[in-house]
Amino acid sequence: MRQFDPQRLQAALLSLVLLTLILAIWHVATLPQQASPPAAFTTEQLEYAKLLGKDPANAARKSEGFPTLAQMAETVAGHFARPFYDNGPNDKGIGVQLAYSLARVGAGFGLAALFAIPLGFLIGISPLLYRALNPFIQVLKPISPLAWMPLALYTIKDSSVSGVFVIFVCSLWPMLINTAFGVASVRREWLAVARTLEVTPLRRASEVILPAAAPTIVTGMRISMGIAWLVIVAAEMLVGGTGIGYFVWNEWNNLSLTNVIFAILVIGVVGMVLDAIFARLQRTVTYVE
Repeated sequence: MRQFDPQRLQAALLSLVLLTLILAIWHVATLPQQASPPAAFTTEQLEYAKLLGKDPANAARKSEGFPTLAQMAETVAGHFARPFYDNGPNDKGIGVQLAYSLARVGAGFGLAALFAIPLGFLIGISPLLYRALNPFIQVLKPISPLAWMPLALYTIKDSSVSGVFVIFVCSLWPMLINTAFGVASVRREWLAVARTLEVTPLRRASEVILPAAAPTIVTGMRISMGIAWLVIVAAEMLVGGTGIGYFVWNEWNNLSLTNVIFAILVIGVVGMVLDAIFARLQRTVTYVE
């Protein structure tokens, strides 16, 4: 049975207090101000405003500028009431948009793991291979993943696949470097014992090196996932079509600030959940003496 941790309770209470303070500041900052009486509109002006989606009759009832907490609550409830509807290219539920983004992140991240972890393993156990590949890694690692997007669009000619390629590139380096570092840092005493017992190379790699390097490998995967989730939003803003990044950009073009803020909050919550998953995995593979 898990023991009671008073510090965890204190941290939760402090987080609750900070959240309440933020919401209170938001509420006070968005209180409606005294507005001048609305000007009279001609019939032509009313019709033109309605064609633009702006009803002057409702304008007086809406606060201008930053949305209020009530407006945000109404927006959140509306999105969660129908998260998976699909009414065409520019009208999809938040669940559908998230599914597209997570699918791209999963595909690019999975391909990067299949490539980076075995290669990092080889680099970690082979000083010769490390010296040969290190110059290429140092040149390619600092390049922004989004810098690859024009080249990907030109060669692949598919925005969705190009997004997956960008995720592959940004996920590659943290996993590759952390895997190589973890493998190279395995205690020499353990390897010496394995050689003394004449353990085969394959068994030594799977039963000695891999368990010892697993925490560092998972750390690289955790970093890669955080970068991948950050990059996919920017990539979808560039290529458009579908995804949570495109949703943010589309709602900004529609001048819907409440939807933009809602999407930002969703991005943050999903990123926190993804990080928590890898944090739990990291604790699982970490050996505590």
